[in-house]
Amino acid sequence: MDTKVQSRIHKLEFLLKQMDKIHLRDAADILNVSEMTIRRDLNTNTGSIVLLGGYIVKDPQKSNENGYQIFEQETKHIAEKMHIGRLGAELVEEGDVVFFDCGSTIPFIASQIDSSIKFTALCCSINTFMVLQEKPNCDVILCGGKYSRHNSFLNSIQVHNELEAICTTKAFISAAGVDAKRGVSCFNFDEVKTKQRAMAKTQQAILVFDHFKVNKVRQAYIGELCEFDLIVTDQLLPTEFEGKIPQIKQN
Repeated sequence: MDTKVQSRIHKLEFLLKQMDKIHLRDAADILNVSEMTIRRDLNTNTGSIVLLGGYIVKDPQKSNENGYQIFEQETKHIAEKMHIGRLGAELVEEGDVVFFDCGSTIPFIASQIDSSIKFTALCCSINTFMVLQEKPNCDVILCGGKYSRHNSFLNSIQVHNELEAICTTKAFISAAGVDAKRGVSCFNFDEVKTKQRAMAKTQQAILVFDHFKVNKVRQAYIGELCEFDLIVTDQLLPTEFEGKIPQIKQN
């Protein structure tokens, strides 16, 4: 199979781990190709996805009903998450030790990392772990703890866990709210402690969010924008963000 076709098929397979179906039009927008191109890809593909009634779905005849069910993530803004995921994946280099936060955007980073790169991944969520464990050159370390079904997060029940023992080169931190004056926030207080510890232990703290999070303030405070070394987002930020952080990656 052509490498470009294979790459598109792999991306579609990943997306179908996050949702039940993808409309053909949306898939074309996400992959930046025509609907006819995707139709041709699927016609030549002998894998596990098919086109039914204008939607791309898992092939009912090949799906494993007893397989592991990844936490059902929010299915909005998939194109933005794919874009951010590509930008984030480009930052991972040979020999890196990378922390992957929880959140619906983080698996999109993990899925697009070049499989030839050798790196170590430290993660605290099941959905991201399931993506990383498929990378042949990735050594995966899963932080233990109590499992939370609503966000697929493992919250440590001990004073010390894997996060305390490992110094990472990069840490991808997700957020549900990013405000120029009130800083960075999320919905869950349980997540904040892990995010803050990961930021303190890494060489480069990378804040990841889409533009729908801008000028939003959530209940759980993570920190100020200046505490991050780099922002990865999908659109230009408003002028009030100028001078708040050292560097932004958005194209």
